[in-house]
Amino acid sequence: MAGEVFIDALPYYDQGYDEPGIKEAAYALIEEETRRYRPTKNYLELLTPIDQLPFETELLKREFERMSSRLPMESLSMKRYELPPPPIGRQNDHSAWTECVENSMAQLEHQAERVANLELLSKYGSLTWRIHNDLLTKMLDCAQKQLQALRKQIQEINWNRKNDQMEAGKTLKVLQESWVKLVTKNYEIERACQDLEQELEKMKKRQEELRQKKKKRRRGDDRDDVIEIDEDQPRKKEKEEAEEPQQEIQRVEFRAEDYPEELL
Repeated sequence: MAGEVFIDALPYYDQGYDEPGIKEAAYALIEEETRRYRPTKNYLELLTPIDQLPFETELLKREFERMSSRLPMESLSMKRYELPPPPIGRQNDHSAWTECVENSMAQLEHQAERVANLELLSKYGSLTWRIHNDLLTKMLDCAQKQLQALRKQIQEINWNRKNDQMEAGKTLKVLQESWVKLVTKNYEIERACQDLEQELEKMKKRQEELRQKKKKRRRGDDRDDVIEIDEDQPRKKEKEEAEEPQQEIQRVEFRAEDYPEELL
C-alpha cells in the first residue's frame, strides 16, 4: 500500500542501545534528514483549509480584533442595577419619571427572583449538590475503570509485541546462523571445485607430456628398424646365427623400454 511504513527494528530484542556513540549516531541521522527535508513557509499547503465558519461569530471577531489591537476589555456595566432619579433638567417630565418607575419595577422583580432562587437553594441546594457529587464520583469511577482497562490493554499489547519480537529475533538468529553455514559451505565447495579443476588441468598437461614422449620414442624405434633392414641380409644372418644369445638380450631390452603410459 502507498504510504505504508515497514519498521524492521526490534527494540525488545536488539542490544547495544546504551553503548557509547549510539545516541550520537541516531541524532546525526535525524539531523541529516532534517537538513535534507527542512520545512518551508508553505509546508501546510498540502493540507485542506480549516473550516472556521462555525466558530467565527461576530462577538469572537470583535474580541479577536480587540486582542490583536491590544485594547483593554470593557468592564461589566452595572448601570442596569442602579435606580437613578430623572436628571435635573427633566424633573417635571412625566416620561422620565415613567422610565424611572419601570426601572424600579424591573429591579424589584429581579430582587424577587433572587430571593426565590435563594429559597430554592436553601431548600434543595444541599441535596442537589450531594447528587451532583455522587454523579461526579460515579463518573470518576467509570473513568478510572476505563483508564485501568486501557492500561491493561496497553500492557497486553506491549507483552505481545515483546513476545513477537523475541520470537522474531530467535528466528532471525537461526536464519542468520543457517545463512552463515550455507555461505561457508558454498565457499568450501567453490574452493574444492577450484582445486579439482587445477588438479584436472595438471593431469591433462601430464597426459599430454606422456603422449609426446611416447611419440618420440616410437619415432626412434622406427628409425632403428629401417637401418637394420637396409644392411646386408647374408651378413646379418651369419651375425644372427653367431650372436643369437646376444640378439635375444637386445630384444628383451627393446621390449623392456616400451612400457605402458600408466606405468610411466
